[in-house]
Amino acid sequence: MAGIVWIGTSFYFVALDNHLRENHSWEIHGGGFYRVEKFTPAPPRLPDVLHWFKWEAYTTWLSGFALLVFLYYFNASTYLVKPGGPLGTGWSIAISIVLLGVAWVVYDVLCRLVREELELGVLVLGLTTLAAWGATELFAPRAAFVQVGAMLGTIMVANVFVVIIPAHWGLIRAKEAYREPDPAPALEAKRRSVHNNYLTLPVVFAMLSNHFPTAYTHSYSWLVLVAMMAIGAWIRLFFNLRHAGRNV
Repeated sequence: MAGIVWIGTSFYFVALDNHLRENHSWEIHGGGFYRVEKFTPAPPRLPDVLHWFKWEAYTTWLSGFALLVFLYYFNASTYLVKPGGPLGTGWSIAISIVLLGVAWVVYDVLCRLVREELELGVLVLGLTTLAAWGATELFAPRAAFVQVGAMLGTIMVANVFVVIIPAHWGLIRAKEAYREPDPAPALEAKRRSVHNNYLTLPVVFAMLSNHFPTAYTHSYSWLVLVAMMAIGAWIRLFFNLRHAGRNV
């Protein structure tokens, strides 16, 4: 449920950005008209009430990690350890946890080094493919899909916690100090928000993958996972372009 709320806000704000004309957008919903205006990097004065969108992300990860612990780590011999695989219970749990952090570190370094979005997307797809293949080699089939999804989900929530929210605080503190805000962190926050938008449907599939044994027990299950994730990102690309007025 937390994931649905988080994904909904991600879809809405990216669509809103794509609908902006001269930094504002007219919308109709619930029997009324809305005029939404965007200030970059900040309005002339701070409003009295600001609505933040961060706890949806934090709740999704915290509840997801709790489920990972209770369902897979506490029952590792049943659900996490691959029968006849190279890892025992302790190593399976340790490597699963470490990979969550590794995923974020590698992605964050790539974001800082690679500024061309298409090139970055190809690299992320390649590393996701490697992660999918590696997870199916190390973990039980069902756990492998969840592991890759948890790695991408960790990237998403770390984007919020490490990049997006600090950038917002930077804008607020600059206005409170009567300084001109630095637009660079805000631009990077928007970039990471768009990345999160493309990762939403791939992560949703991984979250729900336990219901699809024909996928995770396939002889090329890692390829099935990558294909489904790529299709999810492709769907988001279609709608993002459509919201910007491009029918592709």
